Amino acid sequence: MTHKAIEVGAAKHIGRYSDAIETASGLRWLFTSGTPGVADDGTLPAGIHWSSWEEVELRFSFSERRRQLLSGLRSALRALHGAGCQRVYIDGSFVTAKREPDDYDACWDIEGVDLESLDPVFLDFSNARRAQKRKHFGEFFPAQMPEGATGRLFLDFFQTDKETGKPKGIVGLKLQREEL
Repeated sequence: MTHKAIEVGAAKHIGRYSDAIETASGLRWLFTSGTPGVADDGTLPAGIHWSSWEEVELRFSFSERRRQLLSGLRSALRALHGAGCQRVYIDGSFVTAKREPDDYDACWDIEGVDLESLDPVFLDFSNARRAQKRKHFGEFFPAQMPEGATGRLFLDFFQTDKETGKPKGIVGLKLQREEL
């Protein structure tokens, strides 16, 4: 018997994934974990889903536009890590099944960050964060900073659907130099 991909609907939203694999009897089984599957609407389940950089690349690189955004995100993560940042959270249509997102949204944990070493672009919110988008193809906010309209911290704001007010999922990355 050859391996048989099992499709239950979620994997179709994220490119080259299967929901499950059926193998011949007597073979070893390998169980993996990482970024969870998506709902039928292409969104992540509520909560922070901790992933490695490798998992993020594999999971969200299914179009040329997404690969471009990932290159900018990687550059930004290296710069943030260089200033002492240990955790970043990724949000927006980038962490959904949308094939061609315009950008990604991210917030970074300020704990341990040396502001003297931080690239000033991460604190430049002028012109709808144009400098951030130009340099890294996405938008960045300190996780502990309140979002303007709601007053909620960005880390909490990112975990709430703007349209419905319901909880939603985001991706969390613990920054490690060897992964970046």
